[in-house]
This record gives sequence, structure tokens and C-alpha cells, in this order.
Amino acid sequence: MTRQELKTMFLQQDYSNVKERKQIIVDYNNNPYWVGYGTIEILSEGPNGYSSFKTHQEFPFEYIKTRKEYGEYELIINGKKVDKI
Repeated sequence: MTRQELKTMFLQQDYSNVKERKQIIVDYNNNPYWVGYGTIEILSEGPNGYSSFKTHQEFPFEYIKTRKEYGEYELIINGKKVDKI
């Protein structure tokens, strides 16, 4: 199977029965050399496809408050579900 065939097969998958998942995942203060920094990952998966965005920020909680997904997506901070900051 060629690379082009694999790419075509991947892009033509049926996502109509995929359970919808919208999450903002914050991994905060896990590095002793970067105190106050965190990694933010915004995931969206469902019938419309898959989307992922990841960034490293100094003030992660201030950053996610500025994102349009905040409030609409499920918020997970250091592995625990949270309703609001």
C-alpha cells in the first residue's frame, strides 16, 4: 500500500458514529524549572472530524479564559474534571 493510498483511506473514514468529545486539558506546574507554566491542549472529536491544538503558556488559566472554547468544552486540570476556574 502506498503513502497516497493510506492518506486517502484515512481522510475518507466514516466519522458519523463517533461519540462527540470536547475537552480543554491543562497540565500545570509539573516541571520544577518552569514554575507557573502549563501545557494546554484543546481537543474536539465527533461526526465533523478531529481537531487538536496544543500550546505551552506562562499563565495557562488566563490563556484559556481568552479562548472561545472556554465554558463550552469540558475542562480537565492535572487529570481532574473541573467545572470552572
